[in-house]
Amino acid sequence: MPRSVPAVASRRRRKKLLKQTRGNFGGRKNLLTVAKHTYEKGLQYAYRDRKAKKREFRALWIQRINAAVRPFGLSYSKFMHLLNKAGVELNRKVLADLAMNDAETFKKIVEKVK
Repeated sequence: MPRSVPAVASRRRRKKLLKQTRGNFGGRKNLLTVAKHTYEKGLQYAYRDRKAKKREFRALWIQRINAAVRPFGLSYSKFMHLLNKAGVELNRKVLADLAMNDAETFKKIVEKVK
C-alpha cells in the first residue's frame, strides 16, 4: 500500500497563506514563516484600525461642523448644546453632511437653534 502524506492539504494551506501576503516586500511574501507572521500582524492591524476608523470619522465630522458654525458666531460645543436644548435629534454624521453638501438647510438648522 502506498504511503499516505498530507502533501495536497499542506500545499493548499501554504499557498493560501502566501496568496494573502502577496504584495509585501522581500521574504514577507514568499518565506512561509515570515509570511505567516506578516499575515497575523496584518490581521491585528485590521482589527485595531476598524475601531480607529470610527474615532477618526467622528473627529472629522466634529471638525466639519465646527468650521460650518463659526461664520454664525458659534463654536461647536455651543452649537451642540443649543441643538440638544432645542430638541433637534440629528447626529454628527448627518450634520456634517448637511454642512458640506447642503449649506441652506444647515443654515436653517443653525437659525432655528440660535
